Amino acid sequence: MNKSLYTILTFARINTRRFFRDRIAIFFGILFPLIFLFVFGGIFGNNSQANFHVSLINNSKSDFAKQFVDQLKKESAFKIDEDDKTLDAAKEKMVRSQIDATIILPEDFGAIDQNTHTPKGQAEVYYTQNTQQSGQTMTTIIDGVFRDINKNITHAAEPFTVVGKQINQKSLTSFDYTFAGLLGFALLGMGIFGPVNVFPELKKQGILRRLSTTPLKVWQYFCSMAISQSIIGLVSIAVMFIVALTVFKLEVVGNALVLVTFLVLAIIEILGIGLAIGGWARNERQAAPLSNIITFPMMFLSGTFFPRFLMPEWLQGATAYLPLTPVIDGIRYIVNEGYGLTQLGPQIGLMLGWTVVIYIIAFRVFRWE
Repeated sequence: MNKSLYTILTFARINTRRFFRDRIAIFFGILFPLIFLFVFGGIFGNNSQANFHVSLINNSKSDFAKQFVDQLKKESAFKIDEDDKTLDAAKEKMVRSQIDATIILPEDFGAIDQNTHTPKGQAEVYYTQNTQQSGQTMTTIIDGVFRDINKNITHAAEPFTVVGKQINQKSLTSFDYTFAGLLGFALLGMGIFGPVNVFPELKKQGILRRLSTTPLKVWQYFCSMAISQSIIGLVSIAVMFIVALTVFKLEVVGNALVLVTFLVLAIIEILGIGLAIGGWARNERQAAPLSNIITFPMMFLSGTFFPRFLMPEWLQGATAYLPLTPVIDGIRYIVNEGYGLTQLGPQIGLMLGWTVVIYIIAFRVFRWE
């Protein structure tokens, strides 16, 4: 076996054993992310909502349609989104659970009937297979609004009606959407806080200083850390998947091999941040504040716990380039939408770019003592 490879694998084995012998490391690396999984699973598992976030597509130019839209905006049961111009765009949001349903007003909605000389029309409510109850509830609410309108217009046939239509797709539950962020949180803790806690302790004990007197190179030590952290990270994520599948009925669409490949790339990227901080810091007093300064913005702005689409547009654009954002987006695309690696070009490209920058910094600032 090549001498460099043997050295890397030896230290990878040592680092892995050190982790699994440390009860505190096991708690924060594996059990702590599970606690968050149960907390957010309990919050979002039922996917219950007090009101409805809907996309409203108004294809009508009639004055009545405009008045109806204004009236619907005043309804406390609805949060109206008018950004989508086509049903396909709205369907994409429904499948990703960014909205609950779509209301469409056709071109002839509110047009004057030549026989009765009164406006008429039929609104359409689209919903997914697993939001049927919400869709039917919205249809009933709108039908009630139309009944009040119809009474004021005519006592004959009802000029305004609403019909509910189910699309042949499922939307994500709140837990399905949140799960990718929880995996990102686990990777963040594993990749950054692992080296940040270990390196200062090894320096304090003089272990790294003694290693510097051996033929061991920095890149060999980093490679061994990458291998051991990848193994530990995959074990942690596997446990989270087992709990999510068995307890919270997670819906998985993507390929397992694609997911594992992507996760290894993600672990290597995030680990680089931990190596840079832990390698630079002389002690825990230097490492802890710096790691918090770097991790907390990513934790709250990369979609870890709450969807980024709820943020203002300018903030969405800025946070799209954080190191953790493409990781969480990529996991969500694979697990929930079945993306392959070729479809994740933007995410992988951004991750590779960050990886190069981070490891250049890590090599430059690394200290053996």
